[in-house]
Amino acid sequence: MVMRVFVAGGTGVLGRRLVPRLVARGHRVTATTTSAARLDLLAGLGAEGVVMDGLDAVAVGEAVAAARPDTIVHQMTAISPAHAGKPDLKHPDRWFALTNRLRTEGTDHLLAAAEATGVPHVVAQGYASWNGIREGGWVKTEEDPLDLLEGTAAHAGLKALSRVEDVVLGVGGAVLRYGAFYGPGAVDDQVELVRKR
Repeated sequence: MVMRVFVAGGTGVLGRRLVPRLVARGHRVTATTTSAARLDLLAGLGAEGVVMDGLDAVAVGEAVAAARPDTIVHQMTAISPAHAGKPDLKHPDRWFALTNRLRTEGTDHLLAAAEATGVPHVVAQGYASWNGIREGGWVKTEEDPLDLLEGTAAHAGLKALSRVEDVVLGVGGAVLRYGAFYGPGAVDDQVELVRKR
């Protein structure tokens, strides 16, 4: 079944890999970027590119309405050096501030656009690598809550991730809890930090 898929965050590390896979399966893909300079990249991946600010409710609503998708895939983050600056693992609350807004406000805008245009499916990214709750067994399932690490600099980001799960699952969507990922472009900035030490 061919679907119209709207990938919010199509030029990020994961979006650049997801878009061509969707296209290869015959789906019609509209993918977003925050920069007109990346529209050619999206075209090269086989998608129709749209410049969109995920924090602008009107822009999100217009982009989703124009694409008329069957599915929205939320991949928006701002953790690249271009958006967040040099990785600051000592202050993740600062480094992830814009990403946290995309995971809260941006998610709300995508869900509102989905409801307004009748999009039946929403898939969002989550994260669960080191942040599983410590109670219970070693193996965690989707029913196990995340440890929000209250009182730490990581709390704001984990709270944003937990909220994504609550609101997306609350409307019948799906959240993929990613683990740590690696490969071309995934950790280049972190490798460079280690190299400089």
